[in-house]
Amino acid sequence: MCEATGAVFPDPVPATGRLANSHHRPGKRGGGLKAQHVSCIRYLAEATEAEVVGCEVGSKSFGFNAKLSPIDLVNRNIKIKAESAASVLLVFQSILPFLLFAGDDQGSPITVTIQGGTNVSFSLSFEYLDQVLLPALEMFGIKVRRKLEYRGWSHGSIQVGSARFQIAPLSPGQTLKSPEWPKTPGTISKIDISIIVPRDLQEPLKRSLDFELDLVFPGVELNALLVEDSRHKARIYTLLVAHTTSGLRLGHDWLYDSKTKDKDANEIATEIAQKVVDGLDAEIRKGGTVDEYLQDQLIVFQALAEGISSIPGSVEALTSMKERVDQTDKPFGQGSTHTTTARWVTSQLLPQTKWIDKGRSCEGIGFKVYATETMTESRLH
Repeated sequence: MCEATGAVFPDPVPATGRLANSHHRPGKRGGGLKAQHVSCIRYLAEATEAEVVGCEVGSKSFGFNAKLSPIDLVNRNIKIKAESAASVLLVFQSILPFLLFAGDDQGSPITVTIQGGTNVSFSLSFEYLDQVLLPALEMFGIKVRRKLEYRGWSHGSIQVGSARFQIAPLSPGQTLKSPEWPKTPGTISKIDISIIVPRDLQEPLKRSLDFELDLVFPGVELNALLVEDSRHKARIYTLLVAHTTSGLRLGHDWLYDSKTKDKDANEIATEIAQKVVDGLDAEIRKGGTVDEYLQDQLIVFQALAEGISSIPGSVEALTSMKERVDQTDKPFGQGSTHTTTARWVTSQLLPQTKWIDKGRSCEGIGFKVYATETMTESRLH
């Protein structure tokens, strides 16, 4: 049995019994399902014995009709191999909400090993997930141990990597709790630096980052958290994470995608340092309590949690006092296109969710799963 805010909830698995539109993207990336999306759907279909139609790379829509609930999960040692260097982290993000509600009475953990890309274009990196996303999810009571086994890259010659996660799912009948999110951004107390670049670029990049950071954030402690040889001239990744006095983490990164021809190491280092430092500064100047990338990744957990959460992404949202309930018939609210679309999608799949004041606050549905019945038996008629 699945319950939301005191009533039986008919569809525990996203897109159950519906035809879901998927990623109508203009531009060079094109539309339709990508390899990582297909990997996610195939795993969830296997776990829920779902009937699936249209689950192929490039599909603009697919049908997904699950027969089992998360509580029926049998395999607690999951292995997923994404196609080529498709993002490990996007696959993990997609299946995490399902696995969180697959707890048993013994409190058994769930281990997930995913092969694919850990540092790829248009996706969060393992470092961002480790340093920003998962610490944020801990505020919801979500506990995930993680280990990077080896890196996977989409840049240079394709290299397939692997990451392992151990999830502590909720007990049957338990809900996610809305986080006590900091009400003010606070001031910057420390900036962690992670650089994964060819060896000959490491020292120039360190110098350039120190120079740019001292200009923009004078007096702030700088911590070289990770310096790693990427072993390929096309594999260049940098992440900055600002820690604040209110307990927030704001991140900005760049998987370098410019041409390196006719540039020496100092030119590339300066280019990277200026871009990531300016990007982090822009995030902080918005005056919100979450960075742009993190905000859209928290939407589904806000919607599933019990209670009201407020995670504003700008000073305008932070200081607003309006209590108008948002219309959810199309992407809405403040934030990036990913954020506004995520709110709309969760509102369609979880219609009891209430968003307030352009997405400033969310009243979640208090989603929970009981072990007494299968999903098919518990559906409303």
